[in-house]
Amino acid sequence: MSPLLHPAIGVNRFALPMAVAGLGLLHAGPAATWLPSVRRRLPGLSGVGDPGHVALTFDDGPDPRSTPRFLAELRRLGCRATFFVLGTALERHPDLGRAIVAEGHEVAVHGWRHDNALTTRPGRVAAEIGRAAALVESVTGARPVWYRPPYGVLSWETLVAVRRLALRPVLWTAWGKDWTDSATPDSVLATLTPGLRGGATLLLHDCDLSGAGERWRSALGALPRLVDRCHAMGLRVGPLRDHGVAGSPDKGHGSSLLR
Repeated sequence: MSPLLHPAIGVNRFALPMAVAGLGLLHAGPAATWLPSVRRRLPGLSGVGDPGHVALTFDDGPDPRSTPRFLAELRRLGCRATFFVLGTALERHPDLGRAIVAEGHEVAVHGWRHDNALTTRPGRVAAEIGRAAALVESVTGARPVWYRPPYGVLSWETLVAVRRLALRPVLWTAWGKDWTDSATPDSVLATLTPGLRGGATLLLHDCDLSGAGERWRSALGALPRLVDRCHAMGLRVGPLRDHGVAGSPDKGHGSSLLR
């Protein structure tokens, strides 16, 4: 008998590695949604919504150096948005979380730290999502509805955690690449333009996590023309709560990935 087929050798030798590989695939499989080609097949997860509306979203804040500037500009433009906050930032600046809500915007969960779910030890991501969601509710007085993972990377643990917390995972249909060193208001607008259509969910950032500069200025500078362009196309601009995403809270919590 071949040693590969011997029940005492072959099965034991290969069963464990295969099982480990299978678990790894299960854990990492949802991360494929980061790819645009995959997201197009999952319009609800991408944030595709009302064809007469564009959802405006910001990640990574709040930051006292930049978030108030975004709030002031959005006030001037007469727009509301959804802010995906990090627990560490909100814990340091709860006043900004309250200011976001006072201005009529929506606060959502971006995690506790800006960590990649695939490189974080098991259990920590789930615990920190719960911690961040609890902090958002405590600071703002409103239970958060949406969750966007850092880097747009989902894991099976993440999906189970957000389902348990009745959070809705949502990514984006277009982003401005405003986090790069070379980004300018012109480049942000040009990068967003191909995806600027009714039902889009736009991703920008209201702070610079690197702490090395003020890259958020590219997004802030692009805002007036971005909103004007949407209005010229006959599109309303607002937060995810008004976007009518398929499977959104008014139609039931949860992600189609979990059904």
